[in-house]
Amino acid sequence: MSTDEGGPVDRFLEEIDPTVFLFGALLTVGVIAAFFVSPGTVESGISSLNDQLLGAFNWALLLIVFLIVVFLLFLIVGPWGSIRLGDESPEYSFLSFFAMLYSAGFAAGVVFWGPTEALFYYDSPSPLFGGVEGGSAEAMSVAIQQTLFHWALPQLAVFTIMGIAIGYFAYNYDNVPLRVSSALTPIIGAENLDGPVAKVVDVLAVFATIGGVATSLGFIGSQFVTGLDYQWGISMGNVGILLVVTMMTLLFTTSMVLGVDRGIRRLSNFNMVLFVVLMVATFVVGPTLFLILLGTQAFGGMVADFVSMSLFTGAGAFGAGNAEATEWMNSWTVFYWAWALSWSPFAGLFIARISRGRTVREVAFTGIVATSAATIPWFTFVGGTSVWAHHNGVADFGAVIAGEQGAEVSGFILFEAFPMGTVFMLAFMVLVTTFFVTSADSSTLAVSMMTTGGKARPSTINRIFWGVVLGMTAAILMILGGTGSANTLQQAAIITGTPFAFVCFLAMLALIRDFGSEYGRVLLQDETVLVGSSAGTDAESPPTGPGGPVESDDD
Repeated sequence: MSTDEGGPVDRFLEEIDPTVFLFGALLTVGVIAAFFVSPGTVESGISSLNDQLLGAFNWALLLIVFLIVVFLLFLIVGPWGSIRLGDESPEYSFLSFFAMLYSAGFAAGVVFWGPTEALFYYDSPSPLFGGVEGGSAEAMSVAIQQTLFHWALPQLAVFTIMGIAIGYFAYNYDNVPLRVSSALTPIIGAENLDGPVAKVVDVLAVFATIGGVATSLGFIGSQFVTGLDYQWGISMGNVGILLVVTMMTLLFTTSMVLGVDRGIRRLSNFNMVLFVVLMVATFVVGPTLFLILLGTQAFGGMVADFVSMSLFTGAGAFGAGNAEATEWMNSWTVFYWAWALSWSPFAGLFIARISRGRTVREVAFTGIVATSAATIPWFTFVGGTSVWAHHNGVADFGAVIAGEQGAEVSGFILFEAFPMGTVFMLAFMVLVTTFFVTSADSSTLAVSMMTTGGKARPSTINRIFWGVVLGMTAAILMILGGTGSANTLQQAAIITGTPFAFVCFLAMLALIRDFGSEYGRVLLQDETVLVGSSAGTDAESPPTGPGGPVESDDD
């Protein structure tokens, strides 16, 4: 019976990749169950593995992400940028393409951390800026600079490289499916995309996506619940949390079932409009001239210090290294890179899904430049206003900085100090909810694609199943509550994200190899002698200039 003739269950059973679906589902559901059976054991095990990975591979994450940023910048300005993903016209307008890429990629984290992250760097600046005292006027600029660095190019780069690699090999090669392992096609071979290596990559992609995205959605959900309690005194117990997450799960599942065009695209466009309105309103109501000066200085500092900020390690506890500096870097920069890497399978797959027909230059530019152009003003205006308000006593974030209140309350403290603060808080909560929905439905669609061998339009049952799993995982994060459980899932994001640093690196090498062989080398010739001279060249092309053999006129 064909897929078209069978019912929904038949279509679901026929389309799934049994290995990826079963192992991905069992691994994810197994971790969820383990939290309920023995959360302490799971926490200690994850914490131990997290420490080992940070100690061994923190430098690798920093270096790989930096190299990916450099490569994407080269694609934007270099000759390979004109390569097209497939031979069709783009399916969506540029603005819709940008809105979906931004909303699906990491916008939920942008909203959550916007009002609060710079406060932590203001209180405790990066050890790279050793002469800056925490809580000083100078620390305000350094705090915004560090925030812009974390949320501009590097995080976006890992999503973009995976999107370009998956899309290029899926749309430009014959019989290559739209799935994460396809990014490594030249390395593992097109004939081995159903082999064990590809299956391991795809199973790990499912687990990493659920773990990384659920951590983010747990934060966003907690922000929504906190807003209800903070503004209107509506305290949510476990039942209330389940109701909130169930409502949000229904929203993003409905959006996902409607499809990319009718659901995700329209909601993403709405998100960007509300995002810009709230950002501009904060700029106007806040210390406008100060924000312009602060943003200009912070952006300049980020550009000037980009390389040193990207590769700063503190040298650890080895030799004369600064162990405290390394701990700071692990807690912030390395964690963010690993978290972004845990998102890279789903974000890359979704970017590939909506990028067909676009050039490599368009995707790279949108992925790291256009999105940064939206992110930088947000953190400058919202984060800068928070730092300014705390520094000048307009609002008190002391409990948040000290860890006595969660970071999710910062936005409500900030907007409460504004004229018509209730309006700002309502808009903020709507933005939190809609970004929750777009992040969840795009990630669930991506997981559904992973578990069907790369099918662009998975069945409704498949999408609903993974929507429920993702919603349950986010609910568990919120119900478990407490700093320990949240930290455990953040550490799990590091554990799942670290392997994808190497997957992203291999995807970049696969693109370089294929672009170089198919579209021409840009650094070396096909046959280049690095040391010495080429005897073959000398024999075939003897010099005819000064010092070379003289041609005779005699016959």
